[in-house]
Amino acid sequence: MNRVTQERSVLVVGSVALDGIETPYGRRERVLGGSAVYASCAARRFAKTAPVGVVGDDFPDEHLRFLESQGIALTGLYRKPGKTFHWSGSYTGGMGKARTLDTQLGVFQDFSPDIPADLRSCRYVLLGNIHPSLQIRVLDQMESPEVVGADTMNFWIEGEPELLREVVRRVRVMFINEAEIRSFTGESNLIAAADSLLEMGPQIVVLKRGEHGTSVHQVGGEIVFVPAYPSTEVVDPTGAGDALAGGFLGYLASRGDLSPGALQEAAIRGTVAASCAIEDFGPFRLASVSDAEIEARVDRINRMLGRSG
Repeated sequence: MNRVTQERSVLVVGSVALDGIETPYGRRERVLGGSAVYASCAARRFAKTAPVGVVGDDFPDEHLRFLESQGIALTGLYRKPGKTFHWSGSYTGGMGKARTLDTQLGVFQDFSPDIPADLRSCRYVLLGNIHPSLQIRVLDQMESPEVVGADTMNFWIEGEPELLREVVRRVRVMFINEAEIRSFTGESNLIAAADSLLEMGPQIVVLKRGEHGTSVHQVGGEIVFVPAYPSTEVVDPTGAGDALAGGFLGYLASRGDLSPGALQEAAIRGTVAASCAIEDFGPFRLASVSDAEIEARVDRINRMLGRSG
């Protein structure tokens, strides 16, 4: 198996799933998915990447081969007796939000991430939107990571606010969407909400705003904006936010730089990764897009920003 050995490598902790997805473009069953998968497929475009997660004994070997073919290290992917986490959902209309039809946790219900010794020195860590207690467990095992990013969801904001505040206090980058940041901070104004979140501990807030793009907020008031990529064919929005976070952190790992310019470039790469993820069911378009296509999309966003690239 591939191994992560470089200093600037990304550890991704989250779910690995077999999804059932229905959109106006059709329905697919047992599609490879999960936050760790989408984020890893995006991050690996820029840095060595290893997911930590759990699958059941029903998880197809072809999916393992696919991940390995992407250069993703699998030393932290555990197989346990039982069923792989399964989520089923449908998208209609503008496909801005999924309607959950079924959730079966399977082996993910007892997931307690144990980070392999060879991955504990990873300098960049992305915590997917798993239970905050599991995010804390990961942080307790890591050996002084340089940058930790965390994602969350309203379920944890409403159900585990105190644990989530501890996570927020300990991470450097927080990924969050508009509804979540308003709920968590109690602020309706997004700028005020981002400032409030920054006061809780992180140095950077990446505000995911869907079709309205992304804004990156830093301590001290620095804000950079990136528009959404003008995609014309949205086949499956599942995993777009995870791809954005993975692309963002993977690019930062490749740069080793947290300047405003680097953060904007990271947001552009994350936006491009998300734009690729939505063009097919599962992470396969994200995996197959060429480096030239990625750079062409980066250039287009730069032109939208009035930059020469």
